[in-house]
Amino acid sequence: MRKTTITFIATVVAILNYSLIVSAQTAKPKPTWLKCPQCQTPEERAASRAKEEKLQFNPKDLTGIWNQNRIQLSRDVPAMTEWGKARYDTTKTEAVLNGETVSNTKDPMLICDPLGWPRWFTYNYGFEFVQLPDRMVQFLEWGHTYRTIWTDGRDLPNPDEVDPRWLGYSVGRWEGDTFVVESVGFDDRSWLSENRVDRRYGYPHSDQAKTIERYHRVNHNAIDVTLTITDPKTFTKPWVTTGQILRSPGTEIGEYFCVPSEANEHTNRVLLPAAGATAK
Repeated sequence: MRKTTITFIATVVAILNYSLIVSAQTAKPKPTWLKCPQCQTPEERAASRAKEEKLQFNPKDLTGIWNQNRIQLSRDVPAMTEWGKARYDTTKTEAVLNGETVSNTKDPMLICDPLGWPRWFTYNYGFEFVQLPDRMVQFLEWGHTYRTIWTDGRDLPNPDEVDPRWLGYSVGRWEGDTFVVESVGFDDRSWLSENRVDRRYGYPHSDQAKTIERYHRVNHNAIDVTLTITDPKTFTKPWVTTGQILRSPGTEIGEYFCVPSEANEHTNRVLLPAAGATAK
């Protein structure tokens, strides 16, 4: 009996030692700090995507860092209403150099106002989707903040009955393999975008604006996106943008704050003097 017990103990010890050796050989490398999506070189970006482009993927799993490539709003801008045109005219900048706009000095972004939605999506250098049982969290690099998209079945609020928010109120649902996000209740101090054709102007929106985003993952590294802005107070029809956002493997969201003191210094030292204006 004693001999059997000793043999059993020796066998267990041998198995444990072997397990430790195997574990040591197969252990994952120690985690390290990664570059931000925008900090990669084009070569690093291409190489990191190439490594993973043929990996299998779950179309209902959007987890990861996306949109470093950025999608700009379509240049096919809908006609504006009278109210929208009047708001649009108030965004015109007076700072030009040799007839060319240097920068729209009325842009809220230049005084570090929150970008608002969907400008946070189109301008951002990268964001991370994290899926939880009752919500999708979107961590945004610009401003180092986050957006909550509720997936617990709640309805959108009436925008007239809630306090406006820079990111609005968002709910999401799956339609097959497409993640659909609807948002309302936006703070109308933000711009949808600057006018990239005529940078003297920026595109406003009203507090009645609504956005619908549709995310369809088509492979390991890409999501097809359709963004629809509906704002009957500002535009005569919906503004639709389509594009593809790319995954940024081998990166992690960095810290990209807009610092008011730095923004003011840049405006006064660079933008206004370049336009022949007086620093404020």
